[in-house]
Amino acid sequence: MTVPLSHPRYQSLQIRERLVAGVRAGITSQEGLIAHGRGEAFDYLIGERTTDSAFHASRAAVAMLLAAERPVLSVNGNVAALVPGEIIELSRTIGAQIEINLFYRTDARVRTIAGHLRAHGASASEILGEHPDASLPIDHARSLVCKGGIHAADVVLVPLEDGDRCQALASMGKSVITIDLNPLSRTAETATITIVDNVVRAIPNMIRLARQMDGLPEDRLSDIVLRHDNREALQDAIEEIVSQWNGQG
Repeated sequence: MTVPLSHPRYQSLQIRERLVAGVRAGITSQEGLIAHGRGEAFDYLIGERTTDSAFHASRAAVAMLLAAERPVLSVNGNVAALVPGEIIELSRTIGAQIEINLFYRTDARVRTIAGHLRAHGASASEILGEHPDASLPIDHARSLVCKGGIHAADVVLVPLEDGDRCQALASMGKSVITIDLNPLSRTAETATITIVDNVVRAIPNMIRLARQMDGLPEDRLSDIVLRHDNREALQDAIEEIVSQWNGQG
């Protein structure tokens, strides 16, 4: 389908098309389309924009990643379909590993996603997940991780996350950053830092912030992280939604 530039939901429809193409290519699961639809509803509520609270959360997240010893960016099918080049660029900018981790996991699908990321410029050594050799304390395929990746990480970015893995990572003492359009979700409430934004906006924002913040001393990065309160940020996100719609009433 060709979406005309004049369409009022042009960007949203373009995202849908990329996800549908991802399903056809074996990158995105059909269930991932349902998850996207849920997030799209919340994106509409926040006005399909990066709010002030989301920007401040992104800044704290970047500070945490830059200060981390072993940062890892977890990638699922939706992320691979929507921001493949951007996730690679972010990983290089902050010095993080990328690991593929899927709820609806098959070896063929993991290989397809890895190939897709490599087609967008990633090297073989930058991508983990094809050969998991460790596990998380959860009872589904997302427990399968790599010793040198998520299992050893001190900070994990888990965009478009499900709550049980977020809780499992937190219980292991890891700091968890998530990108979740629903400020009321279990993931949003469990994460160390939640960015209430669309991944197609959040990852580019994080790249820009990482470039600006590169070279900041560790104590400055730590101060930025410590001053961020996730519960307050989520409340701010809810208030921004209310304000958005009160202003249109």
